[in-house]
Formats: sequence, C-alpha cells, structure tokens
Amino acid sequence: MDALLIMIVAFCGYIVMYKVYGKYIGSKVFALSEAAKTPSVEMEDGMDYVPTKKEIIFGHHFTSISGTGPIVGPAIAIIWGWVPALLWVFLGSIVMGAVHDFGALIISMRNQGKSISEYTSKYVNNRTKFLFFLIVFLELWIVIAIFGLVIAVIFSMYPQSVLAVWLEVPIAILLGYMIYKKGVNVMTWSIYAVIAMYICVIAGPYLPFKMPAIAGIPPTGVWTIILLAYAFIASILPVTTLLQPRDFINSHQLVIAMGLLVLGVLFAGLGGNLEIVAPAIQTTPLKAPPMWPFLFITIACGAISGFHSLVSSGTSAKQVRNEKDALFVGYGSMLMEGALATLVIIAVAAGIGMGYVKEGVTLTGVDAWTTHYSSWAAAAGLGSKVAAFVDGSANMMGSLGIPKMFTLAIMAVFVASFAGTTLDTATRIQRYVIGELGNSLKLNFLTNRFIATAVAVGTALILAFATGASGKGALALWPLFGAVNQTLAALALLIITLYLKKKGGLKWLVAGIPGAFMIIMTIWAVVLNQVNFGTAHNVLLQVINFVILVVAIWIALEGFIKFFSSSGTDEAVKSPT
Repeated sequence: MDALLIMIVAFCGYIVMYKVYGKYIGSKVFALSEAAKTPSVEMEDGMDYVPTKKEIIFGHHFTSISGTGPIVGPAIAIIWGWVPALLWVFLGSIVMGAVHDFGALIISMRNQGKSISEYTSKYVNNRTKFLFFLIVFLELWIVIAIFGLVIAVIFSMYPQSVLAVWLEVPIAILLGYMIYKKGVNVMTWSIYAVIAMYICVIAGPYLPFKMPAIAGIPPTGVWTIILLAYAFIASILPVTTLLQPRDFINSHQLVIAMGLLVLGVLFAGLGGNLEIVAPAIQTTPLKAPPMWPFLFITIACGAISGFHSLVSSGTSAKQVRNEKDALFVGYGSMLMEGALATLVIIAVAAGIGMGYVKEGVTLTGVDAWTTHYSSWAAAAGLGSKVAAFVDGSANMMGSLGIPKMFTLAIMAVFVASFAGTTLDTATRIQRYVIGELGNSLKLNFLTNRFIATAVAVGTALILAFATGASGKGALALWPLFGAVNQTLAALALLIITLYLKKKGGLKWLVAGIPGAFMIIMTIWAVVLNQVNFGTAHNVLLQVINFVILVVAIWIALEGFIKFFSSSGTDEAVKSPT
C-alpha cells in the first residue's frame, strides 16, 4: 500500500474517532461537566495545583506521555511487519490508549488530583493500593534511570542536538516568566520562543558538542549525572517556572516536526520516491520472540501505555482547569501520539529505503530495510531504534529540499527534548508517589518535596551506576520494562472499569473489554519472560519478574472479586464522587 495513502486514511480516522467515539465517552460515559470544581481550582497552590489553559496543558501532557516511546516501540515492532504494527497503533490508541489516559485523568480529577495508585484504595481496597504503589515505583524507578541514559546516547549519536536541547531550558524559563509574571500574550511569546529554539537547532550542526570522559567516568555516565541533577531541580520548581513553558515550546516543536514529516511524506509520495520496503507481515523474524503477545508489549506508547496513567493522574489532573478540557487533553493527546507513531511506522517502513548508510555503503530499497532489520538483535538496540526513525525521517524531509545536516538536527533535537520532558515529568510523578506513600505510612518527612525528590533521583542514580561508571545500570532491568508498563496499563483499565461499574449500566464495557485484553496479553508476556529468564539463568530478572507476575495476578483477582461484589466503597479515600 502507498505510504501517502496510509497516512491520509489513518489521520482521517483519528479525527473522525475523536469527534465520534471520544465525544461519546466524554458526554455519555464520564458525563463531563463545566460546573464541576477541579482540583487545580479547589487546591490551587502555585506549585503543583495550577489552573491552566487547555492548549498549554495539552502541550505538557502530550510531551510528557510521548518521550521516545512512540518512536522506539514501532521502530522495533515493525520487524513483525508494518500491517500488525499499524493496526495495533491505530485501533489500540482509539479504543484502549485514549480511554485509558482519559479515564485515569478524570478519576484523578474527581479524587483531589491523587495518583491512580492512591485512589485504588477507594475502588478496590488498601491491600491493592500498596501493591499498585510497588508497580508504579518500579516503573518510574526504571524510567528515570534509563531516560538519563537515553538522552546521553542521543547526545553521543547526534552531538548537533546538544546546544538546542540545553538552551531550551533558559528560553522556557524566560517564556514562563513573561507569561505568568508579566502577563504577555501566550501565543505571541511562544512563537518568539520557538523561533529562538530553531535558531539554536540551525546553529547545532556548526557547534556540535561531544562530552569527554571526566575523572574516569565515560561520557554516558557524565551525562546521566548531569541529567539527573537537572531532573531534581526541575521537579522541585513550580510547574509554571519550567515544566509548563518547556512543554508548551515542545508542543510547538511537535507541530513543526510532524508538519515537516507530513510534507515529507506528501512530496516524497507524490514524487514516487516513497515505497514501503518493509514486509507487510513477518511472523517469524530471526531470533525474535513470538508476535503474540510481544507486539502488544513492544508497542506501548502510540497504542496504550501504563506510564500515561501516571502522567494523567500525576501532573495533568492537578492542572486541568475545567472537566470539559479533559477530553482534549486526555483523549486528544493519545490520538495525537497515535498519529506520531503512524509517521514513525512510515519512516521506518518506507523512509529508511530512501537511503541507509551501513559501514560507509549507502543502501536503498528493500536492501536498506533488510540490512537494518536483519535480526531481532540487530534492531533491538536503543541506538538502532532511534537511528531508524531519525534517518528515515530525514530522508523524507529531504524531499522538501532541506539539507540533511539540518533535517538530522531537527529530528535529533525533537527526540532528545521529548525524552527530557519524560525524564523531568517522571521525576516529579515519583516525588508525588513517594509523598503519597509517606502520608499513608505516617512517614511525614517523605511528604517534603525536597526529600521525596532526593529519594526519587537518588534511587535512580544508584540503579544507573549499579553496573559501573557508564550509567548503564538500568539496562539490566530494561527487559522487564515493557511487561511492567503494560501490566500497569491493564491494572489502570481495571480501576477505570470498577469506577464506571459503580455508575451503573454498561458504561464499564468501554474500559472493561480493553482491560481484559491487556490483562491477558501482559500476564501471557510476563509468563513467557519468566521462562526465558530461567533459560538464560538470569536470577535477578527471574526474581523481579516473578514478583511482577504475582502482583499483577493478585490485583487482577482483587479487582475481579470487587467487580462481582455487591458491597460499596471499601475504605480509605472518601469523596462525593
């Protein structure tokens, strides 16, 4: 099928489903009301609870849930073929991911902006709440540690991205100051900020920066330390100082990058230069795990991701100023991420065929794709995934006449800055999680934002350097991340199902059917992982994976029992909703 046609059909589908299914869920299932008082208004503190315009919070929410997720997942899952990858992204984002993100956001907004692990006690019981905390902490622990490394790897591969990514920080701080302290026009000044950002992007190829080893610590280790220190500072600042304005800039950067990609697909497609070179379906690629269930674990962001429920109930629920804005923020952001993942699939299925350099030789067409995706191991590395997208995208954008040195810089900055947003958002959410846990356990010192953030960053630092000075320690647990993340998505859908069940009728089906599917897929994958880790004699992964399996089954059983129970709310978190 023609890549241009795929893009047009998919994008039209996202728009139609937002207008039809999304609005149905908002009005009929969750009954959004402009009169409802949101946590951002009721609990406004200028630090975390801040009523925010929906366009700004959309930018924060989207850039936080995206990161490199909708890039690396499709970029490796396409090894099973572009058809299953595209179908999962399209259908998954509409009927699963968007419902998951939107549902978690609304329930949190109706429970004082508490995290999904905290309000689990209301809809299931206290035992489940603490088990949920365990899964959430583990996920965020890995995310914080690994994303420092992710950005370090991107900086190493694309040193032309370093200047723009770091100068975005003072640009964002100035933008936040002008908007919130001086009351300037948001759109006008955000355009100024984006122009300044892209001046830095254009300057990047002329001023590349390669981090040297310092005191015996390799460049990746140095970058990891710097990035985690940045995450600490970003997490304790008011959201209006850095988080919101940076993410607003990134949302504009997204529009520009996606616009260039769309135009690249259009011009390359009309010029007859964009041929899909990936196989439609490839069920048994060399040394790859089975497509079922691992397709649904490998592609998370872009279809459905448990991390999104943490963003929805962690930061976004504290900033949405009106319930009706939640549909645009929660459901709309997920469909936008699906659109981005669709472009990623086109880039790695067709764009890479326009030219791929391997050991100094430029390959094109099917040869380019088969060389890059010669086996699961060849395509599985972080650098390989990022390169497939960046190079494929740069090729398509090159059809617009933009020199490749600039297209590479644009896409590298795009990927790195989104990864940075995920890093600082994950750190802030982990701070909330630790604070909520401290409050539940009567350990009041953990509710202090400086101490909670220090615990979040400190534990991630320990994991990052557990295997040496390179900062790659989190890679030891990375094989668990997909299953942990999708287990969290399944459990979040379970909580949403129980919430809707209490409302009566069959509303619960919109979350219950996706939840049942995800529970089956993730537990299936975790069981297969347990077998694989045992075969490889990896005791560490075996033990942690077994704990994940037990917790997932336990919470699922607790939820199943609660679903068929006629009793009301158990205990813990009380609220009128």
